[in-house]
Amino acid sequence: MTDQHRPLQSGNRSEQIIDALQQARETRSPVYINGGGSKQHLMGRNCDYTVLDVSEHRGIVDYQPQELVITARAGTPLVDILAILDAEGQTLSFEPPLFNGIATLGGTLACNLSGPARPWNGSIRDMVLGVQLINGKCERLNFGGKVIKNVAGYDVSRLQAGALGTLGVLCEVSLKVLPRAEKTLTLCYDMSAPEAVRHMNQRAGQPKPLSGAVWLNGQLHLRLSGAASAVDSTVVQWGGEILESGDILWEQLREMTLPFFNDAGALWRFSVQSSAEVRLDFGTTLIDWCGAQRWVHGEHPGEALQQAAVEAGGHVSLFRGGDRNAEVRSPLTSVEQGLQQRLKKSFDPDGILNPGRLYSWL
Repeated sequence: MTDQHRPLQSGNRSEQIIDALQQARETRSPVYINGGGSKQHLMGRNCDYTVLDVSEHRGIVDYQPQELVITARAGTPLVDILAILDAEGQTLSFEPPLFNGIATLGGTLACNLSGPARPWNGSIRDMVLGVQLINGKCERLNFGGKVIKNVAGYDVSRLQAGALGTLGVLCEVSLKVLPRAEKTLTLCYDMSAPEAVRHMNQRAGQPKPLSGAVWLNGQLHLRLSGAASAVDSTVVQWGGEILESGDILWEQLREMTLPFFNDAGALWRFSVQSSAEVRLDFGTTLIDWCGAQRWVHGEHPGEALQQAAVEAGGHVSLFRGGDRNAEVRSPLTSVEQGLQQRLKKSFDPDGILNPGRLYSWL
């Protein structure tokens, strides 16, 4: 990064953010929005502009345990939010990665990152009730609300999921939270990748407390979470070996600290139909989300991966490593590209917010 605005002081620093954006707009100097910095080199393209540090715009704004709703400033570390929820027996159901405790709420929403429970508990996008953001015109805008039953007009709140900060600087986020499961247990089976995909999808179609399904190195792991009686009865019916260190496995999967992720080379993420045929010609693969998310290592030709993703009913992106000055996401159709450009122009007409982070042309 070429320069850095002075870190904002703790608490509500929306006015300082507006001042910094006004200066950037007047001088036509784009900014790179940075919170904890845990995802700076993940998912998006390189964005080498002046850093707008919003890490100190943090704190819990409101928490209503009985309503299952929490509102926090975007710079709030997820570990702080989870600590407060844990005291009330609640949690973030989408299991976001914490990245050594520095991942923030705003960054997690901007990247739309969710953990192993995503197919069953939803993503962060599904849990967002409302947001406050500052757009490229330095306007403070509120979308959605702080109650679960709140749907009116365009759902701009959820539009921020995966936008990588290109539409505005997130200030506050309101989320739906859920109670923690009474019991969690992991079952393990030895089987090939194609067998595992078939088994995952078969189990997912049953009314059981399944909350995780991952295959790696010849082993399928199924996590059960819910009422103790439901978990225990499912174990009897499904069999398999109980994995005593199951909690560690799912934590390492969530945090991407499994040995599989230690390779420093290019890491590709496929989002495909859960039942799609497994491609074995791309080398070592990790299959998560009941088959819907698949990870592949290696310097593979992007065109070959794109074609494989299309054939599997999805898309692929260069999640980490590789050439991050090139495009790292699947190409869009002309209609999709036009829509993205119109949204960008509406929220950020001067192009000062994370330009090029999503696509080189955005």
